[in-house]
Amino acid sequence: MIDLQNLDIKENDILFFDMDGTLVYTDFANFLSYRKAIQLYTEVDIKMDFNTNKRFNRALLKIALPDLKEDEYEKIILKKNENYKEHLSETKLNNSVLDILLKYSRTNRTVLVTNCREDRAMMTLNYHNLTEKFSDIFFRNILNNGVRINKYKNAITSLRLPVQSVIAFENEICEIEDAILAGILNKNILRI
Repeated sequence: MIDLQNLDIKENDILFFDMDGTLVYTDFANFLSYRKAIQLYTEVDIKMDFNTNKRFNRALLKIALPDLKEDEYEKIILKKNENYKEHLSETKLNNSVLDILLKYSRTNRTVLVTNCREDRAMMTLNYHNLTEKFSDIFFRNILNNGVRINKYKNAITSLRLPVQSVIAFENEICEIEDAILAGILNKNILRI
């Protein structure tokens, strides 16, 4: 838990919030969406258990169903995205991070930086009435060759922000590494 009392946030600090697993717990809704998509597409009752330690993703989909073609995986993913709205009630706010967002969105620039697709991110933010709490929102961004863009570097560059003023709230190790690569001070990365 983040202790609000001990955070040293100044008026000119810019707060970057990750969404999935940091601000909002979405893993269970994501899993349910995948499971339903797999059942609808394959018409096979595959045994799938929710793993609280690992987010179900494309890589795990390919492990669960190794014999499908690439276009079949894409169809399941599209169906998963359609199903997500049915499972929004299974998303839960991380209240310690939410408290920080609510407190500082009135005085500081707050930026959502997520590798989530825009439609799902907006659906989740709107469901929890959080959209208006952000000054800026950056969604998943991928180059034409399929390479994922560093969300932190992208936001800092696009907004022309002084990197030393950025405080990031993040839960994933690879994203923490991206924050460091983008120049965010290690002491300014709050690991959730």
